[in-house]
Amino acid sequence: MNRKHLLAATFIACLFMLSCGSNQPASETPANSTKKEPGDKTGVAVTSDDSKGKGKFTNVELTHPLDQKMIGGGKAIYDVKCGACHKLSDEKLVGPGWKGVTDRRKPEWIMNFATNTDEMIDKDPAAQALLEKCMVRMPNQHLTDDDARNILEFMRNNDGKN
Repeated sequence: MNRKHLLAATFIACLFMLSCGSNQPASETPANSTKKEPGDKTGVAVTSDDSKGKGKFTNVELTHPLDQKMIGGGKAIYDVKCGACHKLSDEKLVGPGWKGVTDRRKPEWIMNFATNTDEMIDKDPAAQALLEKCMVRMPNQHLTDDDARNILEFMRNNDGKN
């Protein structure tokens, strides 16, 4: 399948997902266990324990300075698998915009969400709140651990980290 067909298929899948909302009631989270991060335009509260999410990533070592090769790899993945639903600004498209995500979420949470999408949406309160806000379940993109790490580095670069 060439890139043009892949992008068209991704777009159609996103449109289909937009038409399918969740019929499940929103999960209730006690008000004293969440906080709204300054500058967070998603309207989604972050759990007070700032969870690392559900998955195998418990300790992600970040690069200083940013790894340019990983940024390039992350951009390539974003262009093919992520850009149809996520803007690099704080503006919501289908899913939330990526600007500021590395300030709102721990690296482990981001990598667990990228590689363990279904379990995160089913069990993680922050991921469930995003689903409630966006009304679209993020499809599993079948990213490898290296893909997820490259995406994380690309996100850090997008957020002006160095």
